[in-house]
Amino acid sequence: MAEKPVCSQPRSAAEWRSEKPLSRARAGDLALLMGPDRRWQIVRLEPGQSVHTHRGVLAHDDLIGRPWGSQVASHTGQPFLLLTPSLHDLILRLRRTTQIVYPKEAGYILLKMNIGPGSRVVEAGSGSGALTAVLAHAVRPDGRVYSYEVRPEMQQLARRNLERLGLADVVEFKIRDIAEGFDEVNVDALFLDLPNPWDYLEQAHAALVNGGYLGSLLPTANQVTRLLEALESPRWGLVEVEEILLRPYKAVSARFRPEDRMVAHTGFLIFARALLIEESTG
Repeated sequence: MAEKPVCSQPRSAAEWRSEKPLSRARAGDLALLMGPDRRWQIVRLEPGQSVHTHRGVLAHDDLIGRPWGSQVASHTGQPFLLLTPSLHDLILRLRRTTQIVYPKEAGYILLKMNIGPGSRVVEAGSGSGALTAVLAHAVRPDGRVYSYEVRPEMQQLARRNLERLGLADVVEFKIRDIAEGFDEVNVDALFLDLPNPWDYLEQAHAALVNGGYLGSLLPTANQVTRLLEALESPRWGLVEVEEILLRPYKAVSARFRPEDRMVAHTGFLIFARALLIEESTG
């Protein structure tokens, strides 16, 4: 007669955790420090440095080597969470001199324009580099982003922001008036983050692959209607205009309700597809 298998006792949560390898903060990492009031900041961890907050000072040496997700205390004893920042967090803390493309639009742009690993994408202009960072993060490791800007000082800021995020290796920055056209052809997607995109539709069409994706972001209705008029051409199809509103809620079980503030209108998104028009031979 076969012996019955011996049933072992189920493992405790502590035993499972003891076998789990811990990911720890290292020198050079970007770290998000979240205080008890949910005020936060992002710092790059460097030996010998310290970060000053409204609830005390934290030495970088005390953070380096600690597990991510752990709680640390400032010199006044105030608790902080040590976390890895998301791309969403990093974009909201970018140094900027112009309005950025917000994460609520940036993520949707990636899906709508089918941008992912290996994609080749043209962007004009670079701005402060927020959308550039999202595009670069999406196309890695084998894709490429070509970012055009006419203002050298603005593109320099975008370049510094991308370098800080470790994403500059997949971006080619170019100082160019795009009225002269783009260097690239057969790119998968092209985004015009400019106040007058209707002036550059011919250049955009020449750079896009047949059926490629065109996108633009405009803040006002009169700009949208002008772009729509320009897109009423056999060269463009599947034109769409959309707006994204983001409404956060207070994540407290005892008083769950909408937050007092929301990120409402930041711009209109316009999308279209580049069409191939066969030349008549008759």
